[in-house]
Amino acid sequence: MHALTLDLSEIGPLTDKQLYRLCASNKEIHIERLSTGELIAMSPSGTKSGSRHARFVTALGIWNEDAKGGVVVDSSAGFSLKNGAMRAPDAGWIRREVWNQFTDEQLEEFIPACPDFVCAFMSPSDSLFQMQEKMEEWIANGCRLGVLINPKNEKVSIYRATGEVEVINSFDTTLSGEDVLPGFEFDLRSLRNI
Repeated sequence: MHALTLDLSEIGPLTDKQLYRLCASNKEIHIERLSTGELIAMSPSGTKSGSRHARFVTALGIWNEDAKGGVVVDSSAGFSLKNGAMRAPDAGWIRREVWNQFTDEQLEEFIPACPDFVCAFMSPSDSLFQMQEKMEEWIANGCRLGVLINPKNEKVSIYRATGEVEVINSFDTTLSGEDVLPGFEFDLRSLRNI
């Protein structure tokens, strides 16, 4: 996914509502806002990447149907974070009690909340440093468990609310949802077959 940074300093920062309208008017572009107010415009991911994302979101959704503890989102769901950024995970999960604090109207836009769990997939054009910073930003804004998956080299970085980062160097394992997603497991080997 190729990204372009837009400097809006000449016109001032966009409100959450203005940003939502901008995103809604430009659905072919994935837009996020950095905490500095700059916008990042990204092209859609490749088909292979999209298939990996869908496989993970599907597994998370199946787990959530049984667990019934929250709501699963995909990369089209944006969240306004407390640091001023608006980010969208490739896959995410937010507790039902947090979700239920918002009106239907608020849920149609970017809610001011952070998912409890986020997953991000690296695409071939992504910068590892920028993806690591993004994962750290999720954690700093209240995410309890984050997973960064790099299909190219089969590495998975697990970010925890404690600040600990664990790196798994092979897809020959099963990813656990730990205490954030109790009972969720994802066989990383399934990402090889795409």
